Amino acid sequence: MSLEGENTEFGSVPPAEPAELSPLADAFYSGAAARITRYIPVLGALGAVLAWWRGGAWFAAGFVVGGAISYVNFYWLKRVVNALAERVTHSGRSEGGRTALTRFLFRYALIAVAAYVIFNISARSLFGMLAGLFLPAAAIVCEAVYEAYVALRRGW
Repeated sequence: MSLEGENTEFGSVPPAEPAELSPLADAFYSGAAARITRYIPVLGALGAVLAWWRGGAWFAAGFVVGGAISYVNFYWLKRVVNALAERVTHSGRSEGGRTALTRFLFRYALIAVAAYVIFNISARSLFGMLAGLFLPAAAIVCEAVYEAYVALRRGW
């Protein structure tokens, strides 16, 4: 096993150069967060129909609530990350730790309160809500598959 720039029995290995993306590829990849934000409601609608069919009305209702919470959570997280990046790149300072911690805990408090309320209504709907919370992960998988398809198709 040899490292870059190290001499081997076959000669020296040149250091790897970072790949340059074309402006078109850069624009495509920079739109990933917006596409993921659009995938979540579409997957949520499909998932709600499937949840109703497989688990009944309570399961579907919990799935819709979980999907809504996950969409809001993803949107807030995206806003916080963009604001932090903007603040750091323009002012050189990062957001205060107390504010970031408060926002972080508020998102999980929202999930905990919703889970408590839903559990008191129907335990079955709690499982639906937990399934709905995975919508951003499913949307990210869809985006990864789409990006791989486009990259292979365009030869990036």
